[in-house]
Amino acid sequence: MILPLRRAVPPDGVAGPVPVPRPATEPTPAGGAATAPEPAATTSDPTPPASAEKPTKATTAPEPKEPAADADPKDATASADPKEATAGAGPAEGGSTAGRRRMPSPRRLTVGAARATRAWSRRPSGRTTLGGLFLLALVAATVAAGALLVPAVVGKPRSSAGDATATGPAGGVPAEGAMPGATPTGVPGATDLWTGTPPPDAGQPTGPVVGPIGRPADALAEWAAQVSSRTDIPVVAAQAYGYAELVLRETHRSCQLSWTTLAAIGYVESRHGSANGATLRPDGIATPEIRGDPLDGQGGRSRILDTDRGQLDGDTVYDRAIGPMQFIPSTWQEIGADADNDGAKNPHSINDAALAAGQYLCKNGRNLTIPGDWWGAILSYNDVRRYAQAVFDKADEYGRLSGT
Repeated sequence: MILPLRRAVPPDGVAGPVPVPRPATEPTPAGGAATAPEPAATTSDPTPPASAEKPTKATTAPEPKEPAADADPKDATASADPKEATAGAGPAEGGSTAGRRRMPSPRRLTVGAARATRAWSRRPSGRTTLGGLFLLALVAATVAAGALLVPAVVGKPRSSAGDATATGPAGGVPAEGAMPGATPTGVPGATDLWTGTPPPDAGQPTGPVVGPIGRPADALAEWAAQVSSRTDIPVVAAQAYGYAELVLRETHRSCQLSWTTLAAIGYVESRHGSANGATLRPDGIATPEIRGDPLDGQGGRSRILDTDRGQLDGDTVYDRAIGPMQFIPSTWQEIGADADNDGAKNPHSINDAALAAGQYLCKNGRNLTIPGDWWGAILSYNDVRRYAQAVFDKADEYGRLSGT
């Protein structure tokens, strides 16, 4: 049954009734029944149109037609426009893409997520969680800022090489003093070991024991006297430091240790064998013996239990530093030397102790003309920053005074 169409509303300024199109029937698919078109939007006036002219633009577009109930989906799909099937806002005609939906735009997703988050944040659980997240973000930002700002303000931890350039000369090692030879004629390493013919009883330094008889360091008496007049180092101690350098230049050629470093250690440790009221005898033995406080962990000292049964330091409970160069008994047992040719390794002899200290500093292939190696050697002797700086300052002073 075909229903009559209502008359369209006439546009403004147009006289007379507006014609409406005649009803048309859709072609019936094979084996199916025809469906009636939807009526066009009209006014309440049921008067039929007077002519068959086409409707103007003011008329409302007819709604899309629903497919027949018994229509073949293949036919409907084939007749659909491909562009409409893919670009349309809803499913394409014929129902072939009825399950597909249009992806929302990123802006809609963002707005939706913001609204959901805002609604969630107003709940009790949301307020608690957001507070925790904010606190976590604040802590993370503080840690990140600290990691960037603290190193810039405080600076990197000072290594031995860095300390050398902090207050010392550009080279990072103390100034070298006069060469321990027959006469002081320059910086060690710049000329030969000896500038003249060695005394008969001195011999060429080739190891810890040199020369047939006597104390080999006595050959440096003239040089040591001149150094002592400029630096206030006791002559016997200067002889021991100079002789140790000569021996090490033969036994540890790559080390290049200067006597000024040994002299600086001797000064800082025991004031060249004069700590606790001791004095150096002409043969270099400190009397009375110099023994440090017990290493019992008190007063900032390390805690080291006895390692020598009191044979060297007289203490059977804790170790004590001993001698002019203040060796720990266990270290002396490892590195002790006999530099005065008396057949004994005596930590209370400035001769033996100076040579042993040089051997200790030259361990592990160090080259003490390199700032990092020099500072590393001193800190291995005593791992205290102030101690290493005091040794550096004194060695540099001795180098400048004796080299003038």
